[in-house]
Amino acid sequence: MACSDPTTAPNPTTTSPSSPHSLSPPSSSTPPPPTIVLSPCAACKILRRRCAEKCVLAPYFPPTDPAKFTTAHRVFGASNIIKFLQELPEYQRADAVSSMVYEAQARIRDPVYGCTGAICQLQKQVSELQAQLAKAQAELVNMQCQQANLIAIICMEMSESPQPSSFQQSLDSFISPPSYQSGSCFLDDNITGAAWEPLWTSSL
Repeated sequence: MACSDPTTAPNPTTTSPSSPHSLSPPSSSTPPPPTIVLSPCAACKILRRRCAEKCVLAPYFPPTDPAKFTTAHRVFGASNIIKFLQELPEYQRADAVSSMVYEAQARIRDPVYGCTGAICQLQKQVSELQAQLAKAQAELVNMQCQQANLIAIICMEMSESPQPSSFQQSLDSFISPPSYQSGSCFLDDNITGAAWEPLWTSSL
């Protein structure tokens, strides 16, 4: 009976529910545990590899857009993409990823010319728009010259036309012609009798 007592006696340091070490919450000064990413980035998910905490592809290929990495990986390859990003500073990596995705999409659409074909098409449109702009500017200059010539002709005609005073005088003279004396309009009776006297004498 004496040998069975130590084996059946409970250990207060391990099983006692009132132990302060077992119930004390963790100290607030300890750092929180690292965040565990449940879903890897799209690149690591497609490559079937573990997505590390400092994965260089994770910020630019989120798991919600797997087609983005699929397109770039199809043309450039994962190793080349990682190499390109590691050689660039962080503030240029987002633009580099956008450029690679755009070039990959253009290469898939046009396997012969790729991005060069799209650039040539855009340059052609720019040249056409520049030609239209130059034509419109030439027409505008022509219309301005015509307007200036018309204004010059009008000014010349106004300068050659009579002054308003002389024009008014000529207009007044045309409206009211000069009046004649009443005596000049009718023949004098003495002159008329002298003129008709020979006729009367000859008839007698």
